[in-house]
Amino acid sequence: MSDISAADVKKLRDQTGAGMMDCKKALSEADGDSEKAIEILRKKGQKLSLKRAEREAKEGVVIALVDDDQTKGVIVRLSCETDFVAKNQDFIDLTKEIAAIALQTFPTSREELLMQNMNGITIADKVVEQVGKIGEKIELASYESLEAPLVVPYIHMGFKAGVIVGLNKASETFVDAGKDVAMQVAAMKPVAVDKDGVDQTTIAKEIEIGMEQARLEGKPEAMLEKIAMGKLAKFFKEQTLLNQSFVKDNSLTVDQYLKKMDGDLTVEAFRHVALG
Repeated sequence: MSDISAADVKKLRDQTGAGMMDCKKALSEADGDSEKAIEILRKKGQKLSLKRAEREAKEGVVIALVDDDQTKGVIVRLSCETDFVAKNQDFIDLTKEIAAIALQTFPTSREELLMQNMNGITIADKVVEQVGKIGEKIELASYESLEAPLVVPYIHMGFKAGVIVGLNKASETFVDAGKDVAMQVAAMKPVAVDKDGVDQTTIAKEIEIGMEQARLEGKPEAMLEKIAMGKLAKFFKEQTLLNQSFVKDNSLTVDQYLKKMDGDLTVEAFRHVALG
């Protein structure tokens, strides 16, 4: 335990809300690995206040754009060190310009986007140029793209997060619904569209955590798997977009909200980028 620094313990406490000693013990057990320590705290039944995508804050600007046909969308995050720079209009305009290039060229990766031309130089060189001009670290931190019959964008909280949602049917009448769903993503941070989109590693981890929690509560071994599967079903309801309660009307799931407009309307995919 002496190898675990006070800074590491404080960081884990800030991430989870668990007690200082509990955090120190968990880090020690996990050999300093914070992600493993979080799992250990969860398995021991700690009531954690861990919030998805709310790590130690980095400043910057997030821009979400779609093309005129509303069939393609991109999200770009340009990061910086201070809020002062992030709020500067030139920095916001630079991020918008990079997003516009991303939408026009539609690269398959962040690395490919960095190689695109921007006023005679690459975007990568433009970012380096800004480092020298502004005097702090500037980084093209994230790039996401999406194609669907209808893609709807949403920018949240003064460029602090961006969402694009792809619906399976194209109609102007569905644009507002797409924005509602995009706002849902920004607020509730789902991990996938539905349970079929959750990777097997996450599912196995949730089952393991559920079984260990039940075991520590003194439940019979024969019941552990059944209890864990019940917890997994709750995870799917809370963490997959279509199964979440719709934030504007808790009597409906997101899926039910969409089906009220059109029986076949659903979400094909979404992308979410936030500062932090």
